[in-house]
Amino acid sequence: MTDCLGSRLYVALVHYPVIDKNGATIASAVTNLDLHDIARACRTYGVAGYFIITPLEDQMVLVQRILDHWTIGAGGTYNPKRRQALELVRVRATFDAAVDQISGAHGQRPRIVATTARRDSGNLSCHALREMLAGSAVPVLLALGTAWGLCGSFIDAADYVLEPLKGTCEYNHLSVRSAAAIILDRLLGE
Repeated sequence: MTDCLGSRLYVALVHYPVIDKNGATIASAVTNLDLHDIARACRTYGVAGYFIITPLEDQMVLVQRILDHWTIGAGGTYNPKRRQALELVRVRATFDAAVDQISGAHGQRPRIVATTARRDSGNLSCHALREMLAGSAVPVLLALGTAWGLCGSFIDAADYVLEPLKGTCEYNHLSVRSAAAIILDRLLGE
């Protein structure tokens, strides 16, 4: 991979611990669209790797089955561009396992940046994170929450919380795929 801003940026789509609409901590289901679309955005912007975080064994098996089809199976032959994107994906049972893998690859722990749609949260702008990526060799792991978002204790443990995306009206419920694409463009786009 060439040395670009994205070469030290990793994305994790976290399925646990996340909250449901009532605020309870849950493990959410993996969706095929999230797997494909976020992988394609990551490949487009030169992201170093994309982790799917789920402790659920059946979900891990499902993700690996999808990945195998598109990377080493018939899907990869049929659609090489899709294969290139999905080759970035790694499924891990815990967020810490992703942190450990990145730490091993870079010789240092990544900075953890949590995301949230909660308007009263966030201490880091996309501009500041872009400058961090440009000015440091320290890797960054951007955590995106599924369901109704990352749980409070996860956000509290992060090194930074990215300011939420804001539209022009009060409605604020983007899909995680849309949010990922917007954030990656702000961080790594021209």
